[in-house]
Amino acid sequence: MRAAALLWAALWGLLLPPVTADEGILHASGNGVPPVAKDYCIIYNSNWVSLPKSLDNATSRTLENLTSTVLCNSSDVPSALMKDKAVVVMRGNCTFLEKARIAESSGAKMLLIASKSRLSPLSDNKTDFEDVTLPVALIRYNDIVDMQLTLGSEVNVTLYSPPLPEFDYSMVVIFLIAVFTVALGGYWSGVAELENLKAIASPGERETRRKKEENVTFTPVTVILFVVICCVMLVLLYFFYKWLVYVIISVFCLASAMSLYNCLAALVAEIPFGQCRIACCNKSVEVRLIFLAAFCIAAAVVWAVFRNEDRWAWILQDILGVAFCLNFIKTLKMPNFKSCVILLGLLLLYDVFFVFITPFITKNGASIMVEVAAGPFGNSEKLPVVIRVPRLEYSASTLCDMPFSLLGFGDIIVPGLLVAYCRRFDVQTSSSSVYYVSCTIAYAIGMVLTFIVLALMKMGQPALLYLVPCTLITSSLVAWRRKEMKKFWKGSSYQVGQMPVVSIL
Repeated sequence: MRAAALLWAALWGLLLPPVTADEGILHASGNGVPPVAKDYCIIYNSNWVSLPKSLDNATSRTLENLTSTVLCNSSDVPSALMKDKAVVVMRGNCTFLEKARIAESSGAKMLLIASKSRLSPLSDNKTDFEDVTLPVALIRYNDIVDMQLTLGSEVNVTLYSPPLPEFDYSMVVIFLIAVFTVALGGYWSGVAELENLKAIASPGERETRRKKEENVTFTPVTVILFVVICCVMLVLLYFFYKWLVYVIISVFCLASAMSLYNCLAALVAEIPFGQCRIACCNKSVEVRLIFLAAFCIAAAVVWAVFRNEDRWAWILQDILGVAFCLNFIKTLKMPNFKSCVILLGLLLLYDVFFVFITPFITKNGASIMVEVAAGPFGNSEKLPVVIRVPRLEYSASTLCDMPFSLLGFGDIIVPGLLVAYCRRFDVQTSSSSVYYVSCTIAYAIGMVLTFIVLALMKMGQPALLYLVPCTLITSSLVAWRRKEMKKFWKGSSYQVGQMPVVSIL
């Protein structure tokens, strides 16, 4: 289960930007008392028409719902129904601009084209229809249905396209969560290493510690095998997403519940009261741990049931996700810097290949990583292996496909394993946390660099492209400067009873 869960986390190594296509907002208002209004996402072509940048400068039109037709022929709808109105029709076999020419000739002032499939950019050739001047926009058919149910049969609509905010402050929250998780996971791994050293120094505690030990060590061979499996699984997700996404959701629920239990149990163990026990099957269990297990299972179940509730489910997903990452950074041990270099290097190549190279291979020219991240073929279920934070700046992007800023678990766990190794090496060599602090700061710098490139390029970024060089180079420089590169590269091959017990502080 632990290896499978890490696989799902590593499959997502992508930081997604705000959507930067020609997006706008349809502001719909009803005639009820009190008046009710609601905003919806639209896609338009800025080469055809320029929409107002604010609602105050936009013109309102009465909406005429003609979704019973595709408007590919001027005889489909009487002109009287369209005169001076905003008309909505279904997407059909004719082009968008052919529909627009028919609508404008009938006196319509605005054309909305409802689509039951995923919204895509409007790309007809404008030069063929130079006489068309009315605004044309694409809207989800489900939004038209919601509009009628929410606002009634008489609806006024307005189109506008506010500029994207220069900086999305949700990225600050993402940054704080990521750095906190990596730093805490590395520190926790160091605490576990100190306990191991104490057990080694005390023969009486050695057997007890061995029974409690839950760490899994990655060797160079298992690292290579792991990356190969990641590649295979990502390709399988691309082709069989609508089935495998539910497998991943199930694995996430189970793994995150276990991880949350392990994280909270470590805190509960420090509480000196409430330690009453009950006997069961020749074993005794603390009652508080039974309640803790029930709470963790309930948290995962509640998330699974309400995972598509955007108002608050993201908070629960982030809590479960942070626990998931913390638990793996603590329990998955890299034996030496050599294994860290192999793992981070291969996953860096994996990220770059599936983001930047696969668009030259796929039929639609989209990267496999981005397609899987967005849910191929318009699938509404999303992979849960991400930290999600709602966008704090209101724009068209918050209504369209990306209302959240996202960071994959892999971009926390993979560099976090190096940070954890640095912390354990500090403990083993009494180096006063210099490796741990340096690597954590390098991770933070790598995150900032990722955000800067994301803002400049306006396209999904493989975050490991920036995190891996920052952390690996910094760790190498610290080891070289301290003249410990050979020991750092090979790891500490201490023997039982030969390592001194050192302080974690």
